[in-house]
Amino acid sequence: MCPSDTPSPSAQTVPAQPLRSRQGELDLRAPSAATDELLVPARMINEWIYCPRLAVLEWSRGEWAGNADTAAGRRAHTATEAGPAPALPPPQALADDRTLKTRRLLLASERLGLTAELDVIEADEGAVVPVDIKTGKRPHVAEGAHLPERVQVCVQVLLLREAGYRCDEGALWFADSRERVRVDLTDELIATTLRAASELRLSVAAGRLPPPLDHSPKCVRCSLLPVCLPDEVNWFRKGAIPRTPPPAASPALPLYVQAPGARITKKDFTLVVQVDGEAERSIAFDEVSELVIAGPVSLTTPAIHELLRRDVPVAWMSSGFWYLGSTGGQGPRSAAVRTAQYEAAGDPARRLAFARELVAAKIRNGRTMLRRNWRGSEEARGPALDRLALIADRVPRAETTPALLGLEGEAAALYFRALPRLFTEAVAALPAFAFDRRNRRPPADPVNACLSLAYALLTRTFSSAIAIAGLDPWKGLYHVERPGRPALALDLIEPFRPVLADSAVLMALNNGELAPDDFIHAAGGCNLKPAARRRLVAAYERRLDQETTHPVFGYQVSMRRLIQIQARLFARWLGGEIPRYPHYMPR
Repeated sequence: MCPSDTPSPSAQTVPAQPLRSRQGELDLRAPSAATDELLVPARMINEWIYCPRLAVLEWSRGEWAGNADTAAGRRAHTATEAGPAPALPPPQALADDRTLKTRRLLLASERLGLTAELDVIEADEGAVVPVDIKTGKRPHVAEGAHLPERVQVCVQVLLLREAGYRCDEGALWFADSRERVRVDLTDELIATTLRAASELRLSVAAGRLPPPLDHSPKCVRCSLLPVCLPDEVNWFRKGAIPRTPPPAASPALPLYVQAPGARITKKDFTLVVQVDGEAERSIAFDEVSELVIAGPVSLTTPAIHELLRRDVPVAWMSSGFWYLGSTGGQGPRSAAVRTAQYEAAGDPARRLAFARELVAAKIRNGRTMLRRNWRGSEEARGPALDRLALIADRVPRAETTPALLGLEGEAAALYFRALPRLFTEAVAALPAFAFDRRNRRPPADPVNACLSLAYALLTRTFSSAIAIAGLDPWKGLYHVERPGRPALALDLIEPFRPVLADSAVLMALNNGELAPDDFIHAAGGCNLKPAARRRLVAAYERRLDQETTHPVFGYQVSMRRLIQIQARLFARWLGGEIPRYPHYMPR
């Protein structure tokens, strides 16, 4: 038996193998982990073998997303956490005739640069066996289990040997089929394990995100599919057509609370909304994707803690729905994407090139909105559409940001002058809904009040999606940064203003959901009454649920999911994975 401070013979005699990349062979070995470096977890080596991109996204970039498989994995490990377990004695105290079973043991080795949390450890006749618990059924392969699972067990064995224990084998327990598979520690498996650890550490040290798998069946059930976007990235790299849109991480929806004096508390697994004079309403946490609080509404500390644990953002807005900021839902615990964002923001040429495409997309989407919904004469529609097309064609030739702002302003004035042509005859006949130009701060008439609220909602939606993607909502590439102004959110909403915000306002007005007496006029401004605000918010949320065809990838997706995809694609563009950011421009 080896003493506790002496590495085992196997750990001493199997060096890390040279890294073999797709481009050839590099005679480099990962250095031993220094005291201030993160040790490579056994699970990340498993994922590196399975998919290098998945390992780097989770371990180095701090990305995480759950799905049914990850939930099943948590349930399968619950048994190893219930109740007390006997401690594993030191190697010197482990008698040859003692049988012992314990669980949840954390081991680490700075020399190997590895760490692992062991599910179950069995001791018998002076030797120990780590047992790793897996969901699913035992695969019918010659080795008894797939390589990633065997590599993970190999790390556990190496760490036990490093700690001085005699460990000749490992095991896997497949919960669904209730079968145990022995893992033999061959020289080849040990070499593969140490080589994978070296490759992963070198990739992370280089700041390199491996390319996605190409139409691999592994991607279909991967929980990080909505984050990784393998088919979308490969569309730019190889022209490969995406199979299907990545699923939403959750079917949950935003919860809006705007009643003055309302109180939001936590009870078991639900949020409870209390409003004076009304019955309590309970909403399950699993059904809430975002909590939007407008005005003087209180939120208890236990509710905040649970929302933070679940990574559900809380958007704070004024009574007039001005976006103030967010709590929680900050996305990956990594600055990698933000670093790329700040680098792009510091490059004037890149900022101008992005701004040109952004403004052109906004103008073309406004033109599409007019073309699709025009209710006036054809003689008036043609010139308006032609002028917008000419302005959009001039945008790529703008040499400065002020010139670009001038073209954007010219197009906006033309677009808003034509907006009343999209009203129904009943709405156009109401003097209260007369509209000839865009104004704000405060909006002077009902239509402008509706537009301001819709833009505030759109800004909040994008701010949440941007933060979850790991971006900084306050640092933009086109809009100037000012205190309290989410510049990047204002950037990315530009092409969506006509097709989402303006569309929701038109839907509410033309459907008769808003009437002239739904507005309050005071101090030269106009605002919606609380009930009318709820109806416009509902119209906006309905618009988010409507499906559209992605103009680049061709699949059907809801507008709500499209915003999340666009935020992730923007992050991929900043990181250099795709050559351009594909703006949403419906036909």
